[in-house]
Amino acid sequence: MSKKFEKTLMQVMEEDLIHSDDRGKVVVRFIPFLLLLSFFGGAVGRPLYQLPSKLQNKHLEPLQSFRPYNIAHRGSNGEIPEETIAAYTRAIEEGADFIETDILATKDGALICFHDVTLDAITDIANHKEFASRKTTYEVQGVNVTGWFIVDFTLDELKTLTVKQRYAFRDSQYNGEFSIITFEEFISIALNANRIVGIYPEIKNPVLINQHVKWTDGKRFEDKFVETLLKYGYKGEYKSKEWMEKPVFIQSFAPTSLVYISKLTNSPKILLIDDVDIPTQDTNQTYAEITTDSYFAYIKDYVVGIGPWKDNIVLTKNNHLTVATDLVAKAHAHNLQVHPYTFRNENQFLHFDFHQDPYVEYNYWVNFIGVDGLFTDFTGSLHRYQEWADPSKPEKNLPDVLSKISAVISSYRHN
Repeated sequence: MSKKFEKTLMQVMEEDLIHSDDRGKVVVRFIPFLLLLSFFGGAVGRPLYQLPSKLQNKHLEPLQSFRPYNIAHRGSNGEIPEETIAAYTRAIEEGADFIETDILATKDGALICFHDVTLDAITDIANHKEFASRKTTYEVQGVNVTGWFIVDFTLDELKTLTVKQRYAFRDSQYNGEFSIITFEEFISIALNANRIVGIYPEIKNPVLINQHVKWTDGKRFEDKFVETLLKYGYKGEYKSKEWMEKPVFIQSFAPTSLVYISKLTNSPKILLIDDVDIPTQDTNQTYAEITTDSYFAYIKDYVVGIGPWKDNIVLTKNNHLTVATDLVAKAHAHNLQVHPYTFRNENQFLHFDFHQDPYVEYNYWVNFIGVDGLFTDFTGSLHRYQEWADPSKPEKNLPDVLSKISAVISSYRHN
């Protein structure tokens, strides 16, 4: 454990875990077990907590289903490096309905949580001289890409790396403190939560993975992906009893992968949609072609929804919103949910129309566009917006300052 994290942990213990109440009594607070383990574990590869198969059944608060889903995009990665134990634990603390991840496969066939097919952008791979010769060039979706590819490393090798924030303007204090995690470790985080939290894994770049990773039993990437979900009890149609106990959405930009796994599992699936001019990696259709009424009529037999880039729903120009398309209405007409991506708090990601206010953006998408779920880097912000905007919530759920203002106004009126 690093000196910086020892200091951080001590501060947490002194300031957060142990404190005095109004009567001077010492009170010990609870801190999530997984977060403590992530502090102590540093970049150690071994999971220090129980894997899902060892967990006890327990009564948990159910998944909410009365408002759009809060989908923690790669965890709470606006605060903590993406797809790490700490990022997912933080997202759950902040109120995520689902924690989202990207699944890739290693050279030795292990399934891991990582977004990019190369390690260059968010790991310390460049500092590992022993891996210098592994840098290479592969064709990825029709483009030659050079870097250190996940598919050229074993799980044990990847566990020696640490991850960092993708964007330099985000908090960098946790850079180098966490390692890459496996699909099973990710599942364990959800199943260890103190309420029912869904998972939202993506079958990432299946064409590339199936080209470079071979399993001894002759199965393909999609088979291994589904086997892992079934191993831990993720099954059942959308909102069935089985699904509500262990909620999951399976997502992919590759429509043929979603069609293929429909023979393996009845868990709900989401077709991701990129910019309209980009071709799919497997069928070579543009995403404009697969957002037509005729295509929706076909794909609705295999998926329960779509996950489009939000600028495909409302077109933009010079960082201003222009015209809302009929994509949401068209999807809803085919009984397909719409979960757009990605919502981020920073000014450079907010269109000018929202006045640099992420709550105004959330309000627009929830109440005017009518989406069914939102992928966000800032789970806490979306959760607070939904709590404050919920008319059924009592006034005590407002921030303290708003409650005080309301009390003053109420008192003034009565006087």
